Amino acid sequence: MSRDLLVIGLGNPGDRYANTRHNVGVDALGVLTARLGERLTLDKRTSAMLAELRLGTCRAVGAFPTTWMNESGRSVAALVRRYEIDDWSHLVVLHDELDLAPGRIKVKLGGGLAGHNGLRSITQHLGTQDYVRVRIGVGRPPGGPDRGADWVLSKVGKADRVELDIACQLAADAVETIAVSGVDAAMAKFNQG
Repeated sequence: MSRDLLVIGLGNPGDRYANTRHNVGVDALGVLTARLGERLTLDKRTSAMLAELRLGTCRAVGAFPTTWMNESGRSVAALVRRYEIDDWSHLVVLHDELDLAPGRIKVKLGGGLAGHNGLRSITQHLGTQDYVRVRIGVGRPPGGPDRGADWVLSKVGKADRVELDIACQLAADAVETIAVSGVDAAMAKFNQG
């Protein structure tokens, strides 16, 4: 069942977490699948919602692990095996990033975890950090860094939602660029400023 690209949108399942900062990864995946006229459907074998995607000549799968953010790696490892991903630059993870201002995105190949539990779980299950990340800025919480968990899990107000929606559109653009032109081209295009 080999595919050219596996695109993971991180988030938590359920209405309680919809429209939270922590779910911008799956929100961006939703933008991408909607653009292509596809829908995510549940695949119990991989504990994920999946959509087959065509990005230019690239055959891709979009996936939202339904295992909860902190256990995302279980689902991602199953997806990597199922879709025979053997080059880590073909695994793209969309996720929220406290260290970027709301509305900004950055594309990165490999790197640290920045305290992100979803990335930590993926890295533990795959034994590598060398996959591609599309980092979607949600900004730092007011009141200091110890408020990070409350910040990413709280519902987003209308003004902030506009910025996050723009970032989700840009993140979907970045995935399309990665699929068509490669990671280096996406970094050059989206990592300005």
